[in-house]
Amino acid sequence: MLHVRSIWNGAISFGLVSIPIKVVNATESHSISFRQIHLEDGGRIRYRKVCELDDREVGQSEIGKGYEDADGTIIPITDEDLAHLPLPTAKTIEIVAFVPADRIDPLHMDSAYYLAVGGAPAAKPYTLLREALKRSQKVAIAKFALRGRERLGMLRVVGDAIAMHGLLWPDEVREPEGVAPDTKVTVNDKELDLADALMDTLGEVDLAELHDEYREAVEEVVAAKAAGEAPPEAPEPARGGKVLDLMAALENSVRAAKESRGEEPAGEAAGKAEGEVRRLPQRKSARAAPKQAAGKKSTAAKKTAAKKTASAAKKSTSKTAQGAKKTTAKSTAKSAAKKTPAKKATSRKRTA
Repeated sequence: MLHVRSIWNGAISFGLVSIPIKVVNATESHSISFRQIHLEDGGRIRYRKVCELDDREVGQSEIGKGYEDADGTIIPITDEDLAHLPLPTAKTIEIVAFVPADRIDPLHMDSAYYLAVGGAPAAKPYTLLREALKRSQKVAIAKFALRGRERLGMLRVVGDAIAMHGLLWPDEVREPEGVAPDTKVTVNDKELDLADALMDTLGEVDLAELHDEYREAVEEVVAAKAAGEAPPEAPEPARGGKVLDLMAALENSVRAAKESRGEEPAGEAAGKAEGEVRRLPQRKSARAAPKQAAGKKSTAAKKTAAKKTASAAKKSTSKTAQGAKKTTAKSTAKSAAKKTPAKKATSRKRTA
């Protein structure tokens, strides 16, 4: 930490305890910056600071600060004027309260800094404050002045060091008015269960494993152009399916996340059309399913047996009835046959 240049030197005011410290940046930017150039010949485009009264370029040593009044009047303000501000926080990080960490809304957090000890005598009070913050599991709220204005800060322990997060003042954070959907939407328990399942499937991530892929891609383009080669072509973005059903989309997301982790065979969803989301059948309890199936099979078997018995009874009755009818018809025919010849014989005798 000693090789990092401090941006502010002062002291932490902890009641009657004063801790000399140096403020250093806790973060750094790795973004790639570009220069503006003239497209015709590749020349650099530079901005010159010109005095609008003299119409001439001026150097940095000739430039100072000024406050523009409502009527356009410029009031010069010197560094000496700012150095004599009647503020106790001009060179002091004044702790005003200790609060639980969850009381600080992340929306209020701004830049981050490390507070380094300002010499060997500061080691003892610095360690005392650090250990007090650890044991209390609280953060310190403080005021300090930096870059021309008073700011709000939060002190917390990071490893063996004390870090300070700049906080926005309450009136600098906007209310989320008009941001949330203005239509009434109801979310049921099953949708929440699927969302929870998706969150559990995606799991956690080690932030140290994440990296800036955009910056790496830009570096590849710059390297290719510098070598006189064609820049790499961007892969075609994956086409997302049209979401027709929220439940199906959640279920498909859970399935895809599991397949990516090797938890489910990839062929399960292979038969589905690409980009199409279908409603999946409702899931049943694993314990209830066998019992219900067994019950249904038993009932169905009983019904089938009853139907077969009734059908057999009907067929038997039908055959008996048909047999009876045939027997009656035959006996009637025989009787008729016997009676007919007798009548004919009698008729012949009378005729003779």
